[in-house]
Amino acid sequence: MADRKKTNRKNDNRSHGKSGDQKPALKAEVHKPFRPRDFLKSLGPGLITGASDDDPSGIGTYSQAGAQLGYGIGWTMLLTFPLMAAIQEISARVGRVTGHGISGNVCRHYPSWLLSGVVALLFIANTINIAADLGAMADATKLLIGGHGIVYVVLFGVTSVAAQIFLDYKRYVAVLKWLTLSLFAYVGALAFARISWGEALTGVLVPRITWSGDYFTTIVAIFGTTISPYLFFWQASQEAEDQRVDVTKQPLIDKHYGAQKEFHRIRADTIVGMAFSNLIALSIIVTAAATLHAAGKTDIQTSAQAAEALKPIAGAFAEIIFALGIVGTGLLAIPVLAGATAYAVGEGGRWPVGLGRKPKEAAAFYAVLALSAAIGIALNFTAINPISALYWSAVVNGVLAVPVMVLLMIMSRRKDVLGRFVIGGPLYWLGWLSTAAMLLSVLAMAVGFFV
Repeated sequence: MADRKKTNRKNDNRSHGKSGDQKPALKAEVHKPFRPRDFLKSLGPGLITGASDDDPSGIGTYSQAGAQLGYGIGWTMLLTFPLMAAIQEISARVGRVTGHGISGNVCRHYPSWLLSGVVALLFIANTINIAADLGAMADATKLLIGGHGIVYVVLFGVTSVAAQIFLDYKRYVAVLKWLTLSLFAYVGALAFARISWGEALTGVLVPRITWSGDYFTTIVAIFGTTISPYLFFWQASQEAEDQRVDVTKQPLIDKHYGAQKEFHRIRADTIVGMAFSNLIALSIIVTAAATLHAAGKTDIQTSAQAAEALKPIAGAFAEIIFALGIVGTGLLAIPVLAGATAYAVGEGGRWPVGLGRKPKEAAAFYAVLALSAAIGIALNFTAINPISALYWSAVVNGVLAVPVMVLLMIMSRRKDVLGRFVIGGPLYWLGWLSTAAMLLSVLAMAVGFFV
């Protein structure tokens, strides 16, 4: 308790003490010509969020959607891009303005029962997602080298947690980003697969809606894997942590200077990250539609079946490329999933949090992270189908995203939370449109099962 109070006093002193003379900062603000290298360096939480969005759950869901519904489901990627970019930018702004993640703001401005509900929903969704991702990673590895899947589940789970706790996270992520490049195989496959580009373009621009429970379940799964609750919490908390570890920064609600520059950075970071995510997602859908759906394979049950979508470009190496993509994105996504859970619980309890802290400085934070991963590992000891689990974890994320998004949008207009930086204008209404789209898809799914 004493350590926590000491930490809180230190943070409060940073947030509410003197910000120093602003004149040196003014002198430092020299206009510099645009350089791509500097722009790439400025990308951070948004880019990582976008990369982790194409996790094994995403790959499985997009492959299943393309195989089941063909080109006609491509319109969801065009629709979700502005919606997911808006809700992620709002999440990032909350973190940068307040210096706290979503859970940290809920515990300061809302009743405890609401905080408990939000954290419980996130814990459930993330743990199920971790379990599904680990199962798919194990299944893909077994496809290549054989062995027992449960051994790989434990190996990947323990390795991910140990790396988060004991390694420098920035270096860890830098290495994993290279593994995600295997996902560009789906982009390359577009040049080799026999794609009906007219149908593909029509599928992107013209929605084809079938009023059935199965169709809207797929829509919810796609929405749930592109607009996931853990992404909101992760990006907000990472903005807050980046501010905390950078001695030159303070929460914008305390130090207004430079706010617009920060908002421009956040917007560019988020748009690039979400564009990367949706490019890969659309490529997976179109490739699966041109290969699996065209061949009449509309129900993917195994990693081997999903890997067949890459055969036009990879041939005999399709299974290797697919496995590397699943394992690489899984190793990136599991830390984000477990980390988002730990941030939510830790900020809600006002504990010292952050992957930039040493284990002894944030023992409870890392304990929650390990617990979430451990439950995810344990769930794989049940009889679950890895590919089906990926799909249904996306459905769960879609359903649970609705209440979290409503809370986030209400929070974004509260002056006692964001001060002069409350969200307004097109971004605000786009955020509500994203929330409404998610809600309508969930309601349509429910109604579809009874029609």
